[in-house]
Amino acid sequence: MSIVFTTITSEEEVNQVLDLQQQNLNKNISEDVATSQGFVTVQHNFDLLSRMNAAEPQIIAKDGDKVVGYALVMPTSFRYDIPVLMAMFDMLDELNYQGKPVKEYKYYAMGQICVAEEYRGQGIFDGMYALHKERLSGKYDLCITEVAKRNTRSLAAHARVGFEIIHEYFDTTHPELWEVVLLDLR
Repeated sequence: MSIVFTTITSEEEVNQVLDLQQQNLNKNISEDVATSQGFVTVQHNFDLLSRMNAAEPQIIAKDGDKVVGYALVMPTSFRYDIPVLMAMFDMLDELNYQGKPVKEYKYYAMGQICVAEEYRGQGIFDGMYALHKERLSGKYDLCITEVAKRNTRSLAAHARVGFEIIHEYFDTTHPELWEVVLLDLR
């Protein structure tokens, strides 16, 4: 296995990310798999992911020609493109970090991170976030995302690479308890 951390450069890679996303959507896996392996919640489409990639190159991990992981960069300019995330961005506008409103920082949302099942536990998650830091720390102050509290594998992985919990809330539109986590890139 020779994993390469890079960015999306082709339509085929966009499609592979979308395929990997489908395989790991909460609605497409069993509760046992969701509990033990984690899951993703938001579903992107080809047009949206292509536009996100044009705005900020999307981070992927590849084994040969196969995309085996992705860590999407969602600039705040996309806050209205995914209806289910609009409430998150509105909530972020009301939060503070280190005594300053989050909205006053240059930040992006982690649009989603996922590693193919057969590649988990091999450092790919950490490697994709290392590339995030390398490529985006000069442009952004913070990377922020939310993780379902029951997604304990993802929360532990985010904590391992340096994310801290800054807020917890219950989303009544899609009943779920969420942890808002932040990585300071400065």
